[in-house]
Amino acid sequence: MASFEKFGGRKAGPLELWLKEAKATLLLGLPLIGAQLAQMAINVTDTVMIGWLGADQLAAAVLANQLYYIVWLAGLGLVQAVMPLASQAAGQGDVRGVRRAARMGMWIALGFSTLGMGVLWQGEQILLLLGQDPNVSALAGEYLRILQWSIYPSLFVMAVRSFLTSLERAQIVLWATVISALFNAVLDYAFIFGKFGMPEMGIVGAGVASVGTNALAAVILIWYVLNEPTVKTYEVFVRFWRADWGAFFETLRLGWPYSLALVAETGLFSAAAFMMGWFGTLEVAAHGIVAQLAGLAFMIPIGFSNATVVRVGLALGRKDAQGIMLAGWCSILMAMGVAVVGASLFWLLPEIWIGFYLDQTNPNAAAVLALGVPLLVWAAAFQVFDGIQVVAAGALRGLSDTRTPMIIAFIGYWVIGIPMSYVLAFKLGFGPEGIWIGLAGGLAASAAMLTWRFYRRRETGLECC
Repeated sequence: MASFEKFGGRKAGPLELWLKEAKATLLLGLPLIGAQLAQMAINVTDTVMIGWLGADQLAAAVLANQLYYIVWLAGLGLVQAVMPLASQAAGQGDVRGVRRAARMGMWIALGFSTLGMGVLWQGEQILLLLGQDPNVSALAGEYLRILQWSIYPSLFVMAVRSFLTSLERAQIVLWATVISALFNAVLDYAFIFGKFGMPEMGIVGAGVASVGTNALAAVILIWYVLNEPTVKTYEVFVRFWRADWGAFFETLRLGWPYSLALVAETGLFSAAAFMMGWFGTLEVAAHGIVAQLAGLAFMIPIGFSNATVVRVGLALGRKDAQGIMLAGWCSILMAMGVAVVGASLFWLLPEIWIGFYLDQTNPNAAAVLALGVPLLVWAAAFQVFDGIQVVAAGALRGLSDTRTPMIIAFIGYWVIGIPMSYVLAFKLGFGPEGIWIGLAGGLAASAAMLTWRFYRRRETGLECC
């Protein structure tokens, strides 16, 4: 079906179509960006409060979270296959297809969480095998033994969020995440420092807070799905125990390449954190702060990426080739513009952003700041490429194209990025900065290849592009 929309009885011009698509993307994307920022606020709160305990605790949290997020993101890639599948079904008006994708995505979330727990239980031993400091590894393992329980509600929440996002119900996703972020801040303060009558648990208290926060988010979204009249008609939780193996394996088929791509990207950052550990604890702490700041800025293109999956998926369901093109390129351009603005803030004010994470009375604060400032300069360049590649990947996911992006991710991150980081940091004498230069190089390669892939899908007519 051609996309010749009319405005006031006349055929829309190209500018009007672009503006209409930009508006639709923003209406869906802004609440998702807000939700991503609120989600990141949870991680920032954890890092800031743990950072107040000292450099060893901060380094332990950085390493523990890297392990946790490798496992968690592997599950996330599987459950986020709900988004393109449900969006395409919604574009066709297929209520049953939406329900099948959503329900089996929730099954996969619960099943994968059980497998992930077994890996995370061995966190301290894994870190020791990777050459990390024994004291820091012991702290990280203690923290992970609590944090790992949050994977059940957290991945289930992501499956429900994918379902709601595919229906363009982004507002509830935003508000559930904002409420959770506020709740997490209170729990962090209570359990880390022993406030409000709670025991003082230090770094372990942050893990307790994470479990409680994710459980609250799950309750909020489940209540909404069961009670909101329009969403309720999809009957996602009716006979929830009944298997739909066709939908189950279709979700896995689409999700596993994206899961591996996410693991490849997260593994890039984890490898960077472990290489930083070879320099020392202060370098790991500085790297953790810079990675957190880059991750915070990354939440904006992530929101655009998820909106792009839905907009492209809906257009694909309608067999609307022009709509696919508009949805993809509009999001890529908007994400690129936002990334340039964010990079400028990092270039201009690095000391302020890093100083926010540090207790200036801590004797290590000045050293961590000095190490972090040059890293943040390179992180600024890195985030421009990161923004482009994640939105281009989202456009391809909307087309159910996940296998080639997985290969591109592996090449960009592990064939180019990690070797480049290692050589620059340890062989050519660039030190910690070399690691971040390599990260930027790997993501630049991925951004170029993924953008070209989306362009070629459009040009060759595959999947009606």
